[in-house]
Amino acid sequence: MTFSEITDLLTTQFGPDIQANPQAIQPYLTVPANQLVAICQFLRDDDQLFFDLLACITGIDNGLGTDTMEVIYNLTSIPYQHNLMVKVVIPRNTTGKELPTIPSVAHIWRTADWHERETFDLVGIRFENHPDLRRILLPTDWVGHPLRTDYQEQEQYHGIKTK
Repeated sequence: MTFSEITDLLTTQFGPDIQANPQAIQPYLTVPANQLVAICQFLRDDDQLFFDLLACITGIDNGLGTDTMEVIYNLTSIPYQHNLMVKVVIPRNTTGKELPTIPSVAHIWRTADWHERETFDLVGIRFENHPDLRRILLPTDWVGHPLRTDYQEQEQYHGIKTK
């Protein structure tokens, strides 16, 4: 199935809020966060699509200037041999200490469990309804999220110089 056919199928099913960027080096769809779970469930379960593999989740901090973050999902249909990149843009939540939040897809693809934990740990995006959202690469008492653009590294960690 081609990118434009997938786009047409999804916009028919979920409405015009799905935005396609077919001119990108790797074409992608931008979907609203509030429709993410339903769209992902459809992408996996529809007989024409069957995206059975979530290959990667990437979290991006676009910085204080844009005040947004992105979560990017790379999907593959192994039997149909087609790929799809899905992007969700969310507010960065710079006011206060609340982390940006997006729904978890770990109940759709089990591999999302670890990918979401890594994104939470390093970028500071919270995945709502995740079965076990805790740090996966850094110690549990680490302060901050190192891949955020405003991250301030600690001078020391348990008496060990970090800089």
